[in-house]
Amino acid sequence: MQGVTVKVVTLLEDPFVMVAENILGQPKRYKGFSIDVLDALAKSLGFKYDIYQVSDSKYGSQLPNGSWNGMIGDLINKKADIAVSALTITPERESVVDFSKRYLDYSVGILLRKPVERLDMFSLLAPFEPSVWACVAASIPVVGVLIFLLNRLHALRNSNSQNAPGQSGPGSLHSAIWIVYGAFLQQGDGVISSVALRIVMGSWWLFTLIVCSSYTANLAAYLTVSRMDHHIRTFQDLSAQMDLSYGTVRDSAVYDYFRHKGTNPLEQDSAYAELWRTISKNQGRDYSVSSPSEGIKKVKKSSFAFLWDKAVLEYAALSDDDCSLTVSGSSQSSKGYGIALQHGSPYRDLFSQRILELQERGDLDVLTQKWWPLSGRCDLSLSGAHPVGRSLKLHSFTGVFCILAAGLLLACIVAALEAWWRNYSCRGHTPKEDKEVNLEQVHRRITSLLDEDLAHKQLSYLPGDGPSSSTLPLPHHGGGGGTLGRPLPPSLPPALSHLSASHLSGHLTGALQQCKHRAPNGGLFRQSPGKSAVPMSYQQGAPRPEAMDPTHSTSI
Repeated sequence: MQGVTVKVVTLLEDPFVMVAENILGQPKRYKGFSIDVLDALAKSLGFKYDIYQVSDSKYGSQLPNGSWNGMIGDLINKKADIAVSALTITPERESVVDFSKRYLDYSVGILLRKPVERLDMFSLLAPFEPSVWACVAASIPVVGVLIFLLNRLHALRNSNSQNAPGQSGPGSLHSAIWIVYGAFLQQGDGVISSVALRIVMGSWWLFTLIVCSSYTANLAAYLTVSRMDHHIRTFQDLSAQMDLSYGTVRDSAVYDYFRHKGTNPLEQDSAYAELWRTISKNQGRDYSVSSPSEGIKKVKKSSFAFLWDKAVLEYAALSDDDCSLTVSGSSQSSKGYGIALQHGSPYRDLFSQRILELQERGDLDVLTQKWWPLSGRCDLSLSGAHPVGRSLKLHSFTGVFCILAAGLLLACIVAALEAWWRNYSCRGHTPKEDKEVNLEQVHRRITSLLDEDLAHKQLSYLPGDGPSSSTLPLPHHGGGGGTLGRPLPPSLPPALSHLSASHLSGHLTGALQQCKHRAPNGGLFRQSPGKSAVPMSYQQGAPRPEAMDPTHSTSI
């Protein structure tokens, strides 16, 4: 093919064929994966080419009148020698044109918009339904009240009867078993002597263990599912859902692929029949589009899933400005992309041989990596679960922190109320306590004065007659051993003069006891502990005790 110039028809399809330069007055220059393959063949075979775009922007499909449109129609009509683009090899096309060996495998994928991450403050509560949380919350006070009642009954029973020799203790067998049971349920090792309390606590521990384990397992499963980037991963998932509409390019190879799979009675997978019913509704006008670029734009703007060549979809997702697209699904197809030539073209075998050489040398793999890099600005691994778990974000714990903040705020409010109530109660009781303290001091002073004045007045009415009088013992009413001596005057009445000292002492003691008054605090007035009765003799005209001791006073 040295010196031969061939005419090439193409169709713009990223990244297979794209416009590199479009200078006014000069032929367009193209770039892309298919253009790189064509350049490699031209360099190897030594030919040149002139390239133009197909007028109807179609790959080629058979019309009802039997003719073909698109690039296949240009080859049939001898307008072009070869057709290069994202052109797939199909039996219908191969019946009217020739194809080289495929230079890239073909499969159908699903282009989806990445789901928007929902900010759920209480996502950590999602493992349980609200009814389950309500039952768990209600069980806490119920079990608490039951434990309180059983503990009170056990305390009352122990207060009425002492522990029997055979009663349970830390060293008994069932206490040891209880400790082992508590350790197994990750609880404390305290020994509870009441059998009823053990049953309640054991049941509660088992309940909490099951609830916590179930919560942990469901939380892990929930977080794993929430990290799945989309619930649509296969064609079966797409056909089973009702949220997204889907379609492909009308009268394309993908359109024919689903038509054959959906109408084939031998097809065992019923998902393709459902897909074809949706795609072909109203002859494909409802959900299918006229071009791949229109389908990609529709995915970004609405809830739409676009079915198309996976290679094209992957490049669209990799080159998306905001990385909002992802690709999932893959059909098991033996088709591929090839170069179409006129039927009976002498260049078919040469092209096929050079393509096989490019595959063996690894040149096609280099070109594939050039246009579909494994790592780029956008990540295509979002079509499934991440092999490495992602860290939980802050918004996942927002609800938990809100609960903690509410608890801390409630604790501060309760503490403030307790302090206020304590101050209010103290203001009501402090004056009474101060009054009781003052009255006690007054009571002590009155008691001391009454004791001393009574002793003085009991002796002051007896007329003295000298030292020959008898001595009258006056006992201290508080139990002291002191006596009050006085010579009895001879002018006493006969009945009184015949009384012995002991009789008079008892009479005075009773009089003193009758002078005691009940104090407001419930006790009796007491004599000052610093004062004790001492013997004294009454003398006419003698000074009063108040005059001798300034502390003796009759006023308060």
